[in-house]
Amino acid sequence: MDTIYITGGRPLSGTLAVQGSKNAVLPILAATAAIPGRFVLSNCPAIRDAAVTRSLLEHLGLRITEADTCLIVDSRGPIRAVPEAALACQLRSSALLLGALLARLGEAEISLPGGCVLGQRPLDYHLDALERLGVKIRRENGRLLCKGRPRSGTVIFPYPSVGTTENLMLAALGANGPVRLIGAAREPEIRDLAVFLTACGAKITGAGTPCIRIEPAPLHGAAHRILPDRMEAATWLCAAAATGGTLTLTDLIPDQLRAVLQVLRLAGCEITEADAELTVRAGPLHAPGAVVTGPYPAFPTDAQAPVMAALLRASGSTLFRETVFSDRFRHVPALCAMGAQIETAGDLASVRGVPALHGAEVSATDLRGAAATVIAALAAEDESIIHDARHLDRGYSYFPERLRQLGAEVHAE
Repeated sequence: MDTIYITGGRPLSGTLAVQGSKNAVLPILAATAAIPGRFVLSNCPAIRDAAVTRSLLEHLGLRITEADTCLIVDSRGPIRAVPEAALACQLRSSALLLGALLARLGEAEISLPGGCVLGQRPLDYHLDALERLGVKIRRENGRLLCKGRPRSGTVIFPYPSVGTTENLMLAALGANGPVRLIGAAREPEIRDLAVFLTACGAKITGAGTPCIRIEPAPLHGAAHRILPDRMEAATWLCAAAATGGTLTLTDLIPDQLRAVLQVLRLAGCEITEADAELTVRAGPLHAPGAVVTGPYPAFPTDAQAPVMAALLRASGSTLFRETVFSDRFRHVPALCAMGAQIETAGDLASVRGVPALHGAEVSATDLRGAAATVIAALAAEDESIIHDARHLDRGYSYFPERLRQLGAEVHAE
């Protein structure tokens, strides 16, 4: 999908089941390289990042078959220590293969990973933490050459990095004794990884808190259902809010969306909850106050762009502060091209609500920025053309088709 055409002005309405989580399936797929066994992973989203990860694992020697939303992974044969460079550079989560391969083989050689450009996202946290567990790391011609199985120890994180937490959890599977992570990330995807690893025989306590302990244990294959994607859910809620629609989402965990739901409620949305279901009814929107991103359970950085797009026509002014990534306002020029009034300065963006948006021809810059641009186009008058829409394929399954299911006038090519 390179270009998406949207004729806006139609309220979205209907019911959608939330897909499996992008940010959960990627580390769990990486984990299968650390453990010889057979794995059945259900509720896997049909997204490009998962497909690239599958190709990476197959290049390493794992055998993977697909059935509907299930991936069946067999890692019982010999595997390589060097992921394919052309694949690894396509997504940032390829860095998680460092921990997985070190745990299983005691060595790994990987190209520097890629993914969306959102400012400085160095691997320093990952590498420093691995070195503290005794891993020898050398940088050479854009590659990381790592040697040595991790040893027992305690790692204190200077920042609750999700990727570093996941990488250290995987590496610790091959350590010679207990590993403690202090100041670890608390995101739901961390807990889901721990649930999967526990099903594989791992001894993990504290996942979802700042202190995680991993002890050596015999490991084996397992079955696991990927948790729902809270960021996809947030995107659909914002699309309904922006268009004045009524939308019911099923197969999700409302508690994991608490910070986003609070902002939407303060903005004037009526939201009702059930055990695995949410319904949003959008009324006239108004500025909800400041929105400040941060590590879970604070407002998620991945929801910043979609929520900004939802509030472009809200009365009053909303101040956004982005504390996680230094360049996560890259979607702002596209929104302004549609008539939004947004001023940025460093990590701040001030959104002043406008009476109406208009269609425009713009380009998407990253995954969540692309989603924000689509939301603005859905709320705008006339047609919008969004180029580089392929970013959406990285994290959203069948996005144009699901929009049409909710009544949007959308065409993609």
